Amino acid sequence: MQLNRDELKRAWRTMLTIRAFEERVEKEFADGTIPGFAHVYLGQEASGTGVCFDLTDDDQIGSTHRGHGHCIAKGCEVEGMFLEIMGKAGGICGGKGGSMHIADMDKGMLGANAIVGGSPPIAVGAALTQKLRRTGHVAVAFTGDGASNQGTTLEAMNMAVVLKVPMIFVFENNGYGEFTSAEYSVGAKSLSERAAAFGMPAASVDGGDFFAVHAGMREALEHVRDGNGPYALETRCSRFLGHFVGDPQKYRGSEELAAARTNDPVLRFRDRVSEAALLAIEELNAIETEVRARVDAAAAAARAAALPDLATLETDVYVKY
Repeated sequence: MQLNRDELKRAWRTMLTIRAFEERVEKEFADGTIPGFAHVYLGQEASGTGVCFDLTDDDQIGSTHRGHGHCIAKGCEVEGMFLEIMGKAGGICGGKGGSMHIADMDKGMLGANAIVGGSPPIAVGAALTQKLRRTGHVAVAFTGDGASNQGTTLEAMNMAVVLKVPMIFVFENNGYGEFTSAEYSVGAKSLSERAAAFGMPAASVDGGDFFAVHAGMREALEHVRDGNGPYALETRCSRFLGHFVGDPQKYRGSEELAAARTNDPVLRFRDRVSEAALLAIEELNAIETEVRARVDAAAAAARAAALPDLATLETDVYVKY
């Protein structure tokens, strides 16, 4: 299905926002304005954008420690995200969640998760809620090749099939679970084939190609929204940087690192739509200028923002029933 000009611009804007945001996170972390750790999504922009492109605010996603791109693709505002990541008042979670725990229920963002394999069980619960309430909406669990080995993920896949819930398991296979190669640690060499063994349809697509991810996700959504139970989608991606910002990546050779950059989803999208005359290069450049200005302004505002008031320390920590 051919996307129209407005849809192409939206996809380009989303991928660029993720790219600019993560590049700024790199800089801010180096400057010491971001506490804790930061795990950036550089190289995987097409995956999150393609998966979330046709989702609504009422559809829900669960994310990972590398979740900034998922948040942006689902509609979270970069201004609130920078405040959150820097631990400032006004952040999406009041400055208490930080980089690995951003959540925005209004956007259907159930939360990034520092637990490897933490989102699939949460998303199964969300999908079961959608089924019982007959909303017609779906839940999506983002996870990676490392988390694909976790018992939480495997149990969630089995439960999703048994309960026939409207859920999509998205396995972003960037080749590494933290510092360990998937070639070594994943016994089943195809994540999609292993998922299919649980009794659900599964597909594998080029995660560096927005159009391939979008098409694969549309098939998944059609299956799930029709009440046929869960679906698994593997997106094969390239991780530009290490597990965290500052990771020296001694476990990856220089040739491999250079090769990862040749699968740049942002440049691939730009080349495809401009060469096909779907969008003019001037239009693409104008959107990029606008996006980078917004991201820079959001980061600068967050740097200048106040820390949360000490009186809020114990609020929004536990739910009292």
